Amino acid sequence: MEKKNVCMGILTGFANGLFGSGGGTVGVLLLEKWKKLEAHKSHATILAIILPLSILSALIYGWKVDMEWGPVALLSLGGIAGGYAGASWLKKLSNAWLHRIFGACMLAAAVRMML
Repeated sequence: MEKKNVCMGILTGFANGLFGSGGGTVGVLLLEKWKKLEAHKSHATILAIILPLSILSALIYGWKVDMEWGPVALLSLGGIAGGYAGASWLKKLSNAWLHRIFGACMLAAAVRMML
């Protein structure tokens, strides 16, 4: 087992668990910068990794926090549809456009969090 992969997994899982999301963002950046994976492979790899991280984080949050389970079902259905659409689009985007869209989303999230 390569230490770099374990470190990336810890950072990705920590961000996902702490913020309730964001692990994918951290993971994509780490895969591109540390592992030198091209953008499409980084995004596709993180999609596979985030599912178990999200399930674990949701179980821990559900155990520790009084969650609203009604919206969980509806948001999950929408998330499944959106995930399918996004994964389908991923293979159609060039690396340049993938980076632009990803960067724009990160900037929008940063601005929103600062306000």
